Amino acid sequence: MALSATLSLSCTPQNRLLSVQKPPLLSATTLLVSPQDARKLLHHALRYKGVSPVGKNPKRSVGKVKASVEWEKGYKKVEVFSKEHLAVSLAYDVAELSNKFTKERGAFSVALSGGSVIKYLRKLVEPPYLDSIDWSKWHVFWVDERVVPKDHLDSNYKLANDGFLSKVPIPANNIYAIDDALPADGAADVYETNLRRLVKSNVIASSAVQFPKFDLVLLGVGPDGRVGSLFPRHYVLKENQKWVTFMKDSPKPPLERITFTLPVINSSANVAMVVTGAGKADAVYTALEKTVDQSSDKLPVQMISPEGELKWYLDKGAASKLFKY
Repeated sequence: MALSATLSLSCTPQNRLLSVQKPPLLSATTLLVSPQDARKLLHHALRYKGVSPVGKNPKRSVGKVKASVEWEKGYKKVEVFSKEHLAVSLAYDVAELSNKFTKERGAFSVALSGGSVIKYLRKLVEPPYLDSIDWSKWHVFWVDERVVPKDHLDSNYKLANDGFLSKVPIPANNIYAIDDALPADGAADVYETNLRRLVKSNVIASSAVQFPKFDLVLLGVGPDGRVGSLFPRHYVLKENQKWVTFMKDSPKPPLERITFTLPVINSSANVAMVVTGAGKADAVYTALEKTVDQSSDKLPVQMISPEGELKWYLDKGAASKLFKY
């Protein structure tokens, strides 16, 4: 997301080797550090100015360095932060994407989910982002919604409005809530009709496979591996034609829900997985480290594989099964 360097971690029984690739015109430096220093690097702000993250405390500057983990099974964009630094870094990256797509397309389409994701957007409602982002170009959608009134405590709309949308100047006409006056099937059909209209007008881009291509989808993960309202072993996971579907038998109340289908999420230009808390550690480990047994069902989180970029924002608790010290 327009960041300028990569920090990769390779762990062996003998040592932990950190390789810092600096911006162009600077040579790469290899540093041998203790497990304690590695822990500090992983679980604090992994963005800094300076030539070395070890030794002197560097001057922090959000967005100058991207820290990612190089897994044995391949390269994945994964970052681990304290909760506060997660919010800071997520705000920076979202703002960068907003600027990018506003310049390229004249619009920035963002799909929100429920849970704790909204809480980690809190830095966007503060300077410098509040005054520097072109909020008039934002178009906001919901990955999923519960069939409840908008003022209900279970409403994803209420969660997003109270914690984020009411604090930024996005035009009301650019906020596309799911209709709470309709039954689940009707609300899903109307929402899909609206998405198709907005794709035709290029408010939302179109993917190569003719699904809407959101500029950014923000997802959380449940302890059971669910994303949005896509639950493990639920029949809606197999829906591959509709853009928006519904269920009346959610494994978790409220029972009636509307949700984007998996192909829509996977058509996105960017997906940010924002996951915090030790209760999510098993799901994160399964998604990033476990080999899928062909005889078993994949968890929904394992099925997220977008056309564009998938990036994970984890706190220490959510990443606790990945790192053993």
